[in-house]
Amino acid sequence: MDEHAVAPSIDTIVVGAGQAGLAAGYYLQRAGLRFTLLEAGAAPVGSWPHYYESLKLFSPARYSALPGLPFPGHPDHYPARDEVIAYLEDYAAQFRLRVRTNTRVVTVHRIETGFRVLAEDGATLETRTLIAATGSFRRPYLPSVPGQQVFRGQLLHSSAYRSPDAYRGQRIVVVGGGNSAVQIAVELAPLAQVTLATRTVVRFTPQRILGRDIHFWTRLLGLERLPLGGRLRLQEINPVLDTGIYRHALSTGLLHSRPMFAGFSAEGVIWADGERERVDTVIFATGYRSNLDYLAELDVLDGAGRARHRAGVSLTTPGLAYVGLPAQRTFASATLRGVGDDAAYVVAHLRRYLRTLSLSPGGRPSHASPAKSVSQDR
Repeated sequence: MDEHAVAPSIDTIVVGAGQAGLAAGYYLQRAGLRFTLLEAGAAPVGSWPHYYESLKLFSPARYSALPGLPFPGHPDHYPARDEVIAYLEDYAAQFRLRVRTNTRVVTVHRIETGFRVLAEDGATLETRTLIAATGSFRRPYLPSVPGQQVFRGQLLHSSAYRSPDAYRGQRIVVVGGGNSAVQIAVELAPLAQVTLATRTVVRFTPQRILGRDIHFWTRLLGLERLPLGGRLRLQEINPVLDTGIYRHALSTGLLHSRPMFAGFSAEGVIWADGERERVDTVIFATGYRSNLDYLAELDVLDGAGRARHRAGVSLTTPGLAYVGLPAQRTFASATLRGVGDDAAYVVAHLRRYLRTLSLSPGGRPSHASPAKSVSQDR
């Protein structure tokens, strides 16, 4: 060990300045810690500009705010994509969070005094602790389907879909049974012939019950705050929220639904019953995978690239934490309404960890397993 190693002047670097990173920044600021948020994009808005134009939140404004700043507008309206973008920019400005934009992190190394962070532009920063807040919405997941390479039509992930105008008059298959898949399919249906292809039956839940949005009831009953395992399959508890529009589209034939097709042909798709159909465009609304490749050098990910953590605290590397992972602690963990609670939890843990460093010789990180300290946090 280098007896003369100097501890970094930064207590915490947060990788990502979307909703998860901003919530972490809010609590780091309140804790009086020295921190910097590194954002790959040109503004602290995360993945929101990359979503389709008509996207609306599935929760009302009153339940869609980050800590410390209510979402503007009527509390019962469902904010649109551009409203969220404006809100996130305003949030960073209101709290004067230290965000360094256009700084894409490519790798993180463990050093004696904490972590060394290397950015794509050549910048190098050192920090005593690190929060990975890049979430799970930057790496679109496109499954491999037999015959995919011979299909001559247009194949895209929903992350590349923007608006229905470009698809007017086409024969389209939308793959997926979640909120985004159904919303995109219904939006396209008046302009094109659309089929929703799903592996399981689409499960609908009323958006409003007894005159109240469903999130009122889940909060009242404490369901959103129930502790969940980090590897929970969210699609098993994530039905499509519907005011009646989506069911109506299916029941009236405006939108059709079929079991997932078996493969592609050059001209279209081959359905499970053997029918071959010409298709112009296939849109996969099949979700995203964790965006944590920059942590590969730390050996903190499992074989599928997922973080090994408990409640957002690394199980393998002291001083490393996460915010914004699906089911990190609760059902709402990866949402605007849920990242605040997780950020508060993680920052409190790191603050205690930093205190232990100040008491240790030279202020160096302990390389012992963090499992014990995690259980104490609960």
